[in-house]
Amino acid sequence: MRKPLFIGSAVALVTPFTDTGVDYQALAELIEFQIQGGSDAIVICGTTGEASTMPDEEHIAVIKYAVERVNKRIPVIAGTGSNDTRHAIELSKEAEAVGADGLLSVTPYYNKATQKGLYEHFKIIANHVQVPVILYNVPSRTNLNLNPDTIKALSEVENIIAVKECNLAQVGDVVNLCGADFSIYSGDDNTVLPLLSLGGKGVISTMANIIPKDTHNMVMRFFQGDITGAITLQLQTLNLIKALFSEVNPIPIKAAVNLLGFQAGQCRMPLTELSESNLELLRQEMRAYGLIK
Repeated sequence: MRKPLFIGSAVALVTPFTDTGVDYQALAELIEFQIQGGSDAIVICGTTGEASTMPDEEHIAVIKYAVERVNKRIPVIAGTGSNDTRHAIELSKEAEAVGADGLLSVTPYYNKATQKGLYEHFKIIANHVQVPVILYNVPSRTNLNLNPDTIKALSEVENIIAVKECNLAQVGDVVNLCGADFSIYSGDDNTVLPLLSLGGKGVISTMANIIPKDTHNMVMRFFQGDITGAITLQLQTLNLIKALFSEVNPIPIKAAVNLLGFQAGQCRMPLTELSESNLELLRQEMRAYGLIK
């Protein structure tokens, strides 16, 4: 039986940028905040980390830095997806070479492969590396769904061990088809508990950037049998989550990280700063949650 890469909460970490590159000192502080806060894994250079705006050299340098900074304390999972299969293979090989513990690979966007194309895409990527691969199904961003039957076929590839699933409607089918040794992680902060109740192993979380302890505890309380406690935490986070997704991710979460006192910088174009009205909403919900005064 394949072991999950992690159980609990993996933070989809923001990447702190300056006008000229990556702020590695700020990145170190964010990594330490996550480890001290109880995150069970770090996803580096994912959607929330703005990997789509990072040149390959910078992309791999950030993964390497995270691996070295974490120093095996928790798993580091590198986002290496692309809509160009050859590009995804090269990024995946380089991330493995610098020490990533696993890879997160998103469904190809824009060119919209068939289900056969998706199967071949992910299979060939996995065949070029030894580390575990987590599929990432996020139809709202890619306009494409990775169907349960395709996930089942991919689960038979030895090192494809999990899916980050944003289509809650098909989670039960994926569990029934793939069995207990294939891990499913929530890709949406507002439906962590429903996914866990269907057999999920945890969440790859945006909100964990600012509430790592509560995100970790939500999952662990569920697994420890404290369902009421887990539900209480999920419900407690909902208004904060609405503020964190008032505009496209990661615009609000970067603003929230800055409000906590970290130097996350701004998002790279074409993403822009959070609007004043939504910034005030974010402040309001962070105050209500007890994160800021």
